Amino acid sequence: MFFGIIKLDHILQKGVPMSNYLSVSSLTKYLKLKFDKDPYLERVYLTGQVSNFRKRPNHQYFSLKDEKAVIQATVWAGVYRSFGFELEEGMKINVIGRIQLYEPSGSYSIVIEKAEPDGVGALAIQFEQLKKKLTEEGLFQDQWKQALPQFPRKIGVITSQSGAVIRDIITTVSRRFPGVEIVLYPTKVQGEGASSEVVANIQRANQRDDLDVLIIGRGGGSIEDLWAFNEEAVVRAIFESRIPIISSVGHETDTTLADFVADRRAATPTAAAELATPVTKLDLLSHLQKQENRMATAMSNRLAYNRERLAKLSQSVIFRQPERLYDGYLQKIDQLQLRLKQGMRDAYGQGANQLQGLRHRLEATSPLHRIERYQDRLLQDKRILTNRMEQVLKEQKIKVQGLSEALLMLDTSRIIARGYAMVKQDDQVLDSVAKVKEGDPLSLIMRDGQLEVEVKHVERKEI
Repeated sequence: MFFGIIKLDHILQKGVPMSNYLSVSSLTKYLKLKFDKDPYLERVYLTGQVSNFRKRPNHQYFSLKDEKAVIQATVWAGVYRSFGFELEEGMKINVIGRIQLYEPSGSYSIVIEKAEPDGVGALAIQFEQLKKKLTEEGLFQDQWKQALPQFPRKIGVITSQSGAVIRDIITTVSRRFPGVEIVLYPTKVQGEGASSEVVANIQRANQRDDLDVLIIGRGGGSIEDLWAFNEEAVVRAIFESRIPIISSVGHETDTTLADFVADRRAATPTAAAELATPVTKLDLLSHLQKQENRMATAMSNRLAYNRERLAKLSQSVIFRQPERLYDGYLQKIDQLQLRLKQGMRDAYGQGANQLQGLRHRLEATSPLHRIERYQDRLLQDKRILTNRMEQVLKEQKIKVQGLSEALLMLDTSRIIARGYAMVKQDDQVLDSVAKVKEGDPLSLIMRDGQLEVEVKHVERKEI
């Protein structure tokens, strides 16, 4: 543990004891302690340009630089998510953080706790970055935009219940197209929680089957006031809506991401109501009258054309002599009947020939002849088998008799009965004098009894 600083002149003197030398880790620990305890390094305000930035899944590591120096920077994952914008290579930012020393490498860096773009608001950066992302995904393409209904019966409105937006929409719709029902979804349109309410009410409206169009609106304001309509969740909810949506957020010069993704964009709530009701009642009645006149003229022309055709057709030969219509069909029927009879006769003859051929084939392949042949063969095989078995049995009887006689020849009782004796030692039959020595007791088995003897002399013969 390092507790002090060695004076430079002592270190430079010759013959300094080794106890005065520091290890690298001791010096680094001392410097780290200085970094951690220095009140000027506990909260540092820096401005610099982002360098060597490559977005990582969790924590972010990059450099901050100016014209003369570079410092390493670290942003923990939770802090980075709170920025509200994405860092980009070359972006100039203002940061607040603390200086730390990383002991293993001996390098120092700034741990950033807060950051914002230099000169441009974070919301403006976030707006452009999210706009670029959603544009690349194709959410703003015209091919996804739905057509507005020409004659709506129910119009849904997502806006504040007490604002001027709903009053302007009601006034305009009542004037242009009386009788249309307006369904209001009271919604917070500014501040914390506004975007979640907008999303929830878009989803609620889409659960109904009777809404023809949906207007999302609020009055003008700063980018902070309108920010709920730049949230990604709101943009995706508008994109996924099956009900056509008209966006009327802010004044004519204000533009939000909701305006880009909506099916139509209106500069004001009044303009939104006019888009939702494209004609006034008088214009509609005039349009219907013109359509009625056009239809009556077209029907009159069509009737006159059909009357003329009917008059011409009624004077034709076919209508004066209708039997000509089926003369050709009667002749064709006769021809078809003849062809049918001839076809039936041919089919019957062909079937009879096939049947006769099958009968001959069946007789030729009848199993009765084969059964008779197999029965004769079976009788012949039976006689051969009987003769063979009798011969084998006779041969086996002769063989058994010979074996029996040979066995009797080996019966010791018969040998003893002819005057021979059997010599045993310890109940084992002796077959050689090599196993006996003088003095050994032996047993002699004879025809009518047994003798116990003692060997007096052993004489071996060479074989």
